[in-house]
Amino acid sequence: MSNKINLGGLVFSTDPNFKLNEDPEPVADLEKAKQVLRIWLERGKGGKESTVIKGFVGSDDSLAALAKTIKNKCAAGGSAKDGIIIVQGDHRDKVLKLLTEAGYSNVKKAGG
Repeated sequence: MSNKINLGGLVFSTDPNFKLNEDPEPVADLEKAKQVLRIWLERGKGGKESTVIKGFVGSDDSLAALAKTIKNKCAAGGSAKDGIIIVQGDHRDKVLKLLTEAGYSNVKKAGG
């Protein structure tokens, strides 16, 4: 068992009023109709494509649940972190349809 404290990259502070916020406040889920989501196509090494959904506001659990349903419907792998969902392959049209059917009204394709 380790007694180390995660300081989030902080090494030293000269501020006498500095307080370490160990328990961040939980992020409240924004309504589906108020979410502003953008769907991007990004190309990585070797020309591999991935569909990226940016702009999700909510808890990590709801982000993971949404990512899981999208990945299952697209039959592809991917990840979800920091409000961004990445799905392997070009699935922009399918993801757009899935999100609008799920109740996200402000969803658009972005980028080139």
